[in-house]
Amino acid sequence: MRNTIRFDWAIKRLLRNKANFRILEGFLSELLGEDIKIENILESESNKASLDNKMNRVDVLVQDSKGELIIIEVQSNYTHDYLMRMLFGSSKLVVDNMAEGMLYSKIKKIISVNIVYFNLGHGDDYVYHGFTSFFGIHTNDKLSLSDQEKKIFNADHIERIYPEYYILKINKFDNVSRNTLDEWINFLKNEEVNEGSKAKGLLEAKKELDKLKLSKEAMREYEADLTNWRDNQSLMSTKYLEGELAGIDKGIKMGEQAKEKYADEKAKEKQLEIAKSMLEDGMSIAKIAKFTGLSEEEIEGMR
Repeated sequence: MRNTIRFDWAIKRLLRNKANFRILEGFLSELLGEDIKIENILESESNKASLDNKMNRVDVLVQDSKGELIIIEVQSNYTHDYLMRMLFGSSKLVVDNMAEGMLYSKIKKIISVNIVYFNLGHGDDYVYHGFTSFFGIHTNDKLSLSDQEKKIFNADHIERIYPEYYILKINKFDNVSRNTLDEWINFLKNEEVNEGSKAKGLLEAKKELDKLKLSKEAMREYEADLTNWRDNQSLMSTKYLEGELAGIDKGIKMGEQAKEKYADEKAKEKQLEIAKSMLEDGMSIAKIAKFTGLSEEEIEGMR
């Protein structure tokens, strides 16, 4: 059954509901390939429940049992700078969680999960994983942690201490579930759970989604957020139009300036041609300057 409300708004509610950790734990466990236990859903300026200044961008920030921080973002509208927004989000989280006097070795691991409903970048897959590794430019060997560094960072590999990024390009999914992660992606794309699905947390997500569809209170909250979203979309469209009109006006002015400059240059060329002919006829420099408007120095330079 197709949802009657925007699904990105509904999935935000599902993932941020503290009473339903199993849904979020199930989704992250299937994506990361390990059993994830959520300790807290954290509050910050970047993960407000309403759409307000974030337009259609949804943030969920959680801390798992290992102390790692996981950002989950759902984005329906295309933004040309989204890849850099991913970088900003993880970088800001690192800085925000640095207490004064804190050792660098205590920086928390960041995992950024990005669920996008548009074609981000160029690629044929629908799930991408990015991390940081270092390779020798001469030997091409991969830099690894020393035994001491493994103890300090409590990690076996360098990529385990730097932020990791996951991109789920929902619209690229071909609707064929090959594994339990695909069952979740199918749910995120088609808002349905196929019979026999075994993905962790997925059945709970479907039940909660069905409840959300019937909740009058949730519908009121949704309608309020939808109004804010429409207002923001209208504002954004207005700003775009204003910028477009300003660009057209600037282009016209630049064209007029270029036209005037061209006319001045052609007039100057004509003056120089006339002055050259007058010089060849033996006319004095003073008279040439009077008739052409050129300076005597300019005319002298033509000899």
